[in-house]
Amino acid sequence: MIFIVVKFPVKPEHAEEWPRHVEAFTAATRAEPGNMWFEWSRSIEDPHTYVLVEAFKDDAAEAHVNSDHFRAGLETMRPLLRRTPDIVSTTIEGADGWSAMGEITID
Repeated sequence: MIFIVVKFPVKPEHAEEWPRHVEAFTAATRAEPGNMWFEWSRSIEDPHTYVLVEAFKDDAAEAHVNSDHFRAGLETMRPLLRRTPDIVSTTIEGADGWSAMGEITID
C-alpha cells in the first residue's frame, strides 16, 4: 500500500472555499481503480492548512500522478497556496487498509 499525507498551506483568502476548489479532483481520485481512500481534514492549529490522507494499492499510484485530473488539480491548487506543500509518502508492505487501534478498544 502506498500511504501519503500532504499538508496544503492555503492562502487565507481561499481557506474557506478550499473544499469546493478541490471537489472535482477529489471525486475523480476517489473513483480511480486502486484508490483506497482520499480524505481531507483541516488543521486545528492552523485553519489555513488542509491535510490530505490518501492511500493507493501499490500498482495504482503511478496512474494517479499521471492522470489528467491530477495535473488539472495541481493547476487549480497552485495559485491558492502560500508555499509548496509538505508530503510524507511511503510504502507499507503487507498493509491493505486501516487496522483497529490496539491502545484503545471500544466495545
